[in-house]
Amino acid sequence: MRRIAAVLGLTALALTGALAGVFLPSGGASTTAADATTRVTVKAFEFRYTFSRRSVPTGTIIFTVQNKGKISHDFKIAGKKTIKLLPGKSQILRVKIAKKGRYAFLCTLLGHAGAGMKGRYAVGVTPVATTTGTTTRPPTTTTQPPPPTGTVGTANTTVQVGMFEYGYNLSQASIPSGQVTFVIRNNGSEVHNFSVQGVKVGTILNPGATETYTVSMPPRAYNYVCDVPFHIDRGMIGNLTVTQ
Repeated sequence: MRRIAAVLGLTALALTGALAGVFLPSGGASTTAADATTRVTVKAFEFRYTFSRRSVPTGTIIFTVQNKGKISHDFKIAGKKTIKLLPGKSQILRVKIAKKGRYAFLCTLLGHAGAGMKGRYAVGVTPVATTTGTTTRPPTTTTQPPPPTGTVGTANTTVQVGMFEYGYNLSQASIPSGQVTFVIRNNGSEVHNFSVQGVKVGTILNPGATETYTVSMPPRAYNYVCDVPFHIDRGMIGNLTVTQ
């Protein structure tokens, strides 16, 4: 009787093992394509992107977006977008795409897509052929102009300049001719600069940064502007009068 019971017990164990082999998933099962995770580095410049990979399989895509430019940029794809990235900053953007196709990407800042920061990214399909565009890209001014001509007065004046989105606050709008010291501070959340056209090109400043420069200014009317592309279009321009 005991022998019969032992045989029955062994048979039951064998059957249980067989069933487990049939119905239980293997611990070493591979991840399906739909669950794949791919990492892509995206570098933003003026005014273009570069990608570490031109195409990826469907699944989760982890974009590491790095701003390698001199002005702010962002990156939007498949309904998700990074924050506005200051120069030198980066952000990870996690996007899940289950359907094959070519997905539009762009920089959403004013004018940046039109200047070339847009395209289509291949997911599960052949990447779009790279072509050389003819888009006109507005420059960021860096070359200093020659000193203005004319008789310079003897005054010494300091002008406080505050920058914000999108404009300036000047402590004085009319000053006597002479040596003028501009004390500039970026009070905004975007990069800006303060350039007196024909006199001085200011440094592009990150939020909270400051710059001070002194220039000789003969009597006349001067324009001051922000040289960051498209910021003039938003109102970062004004007039300063220098009197005799």
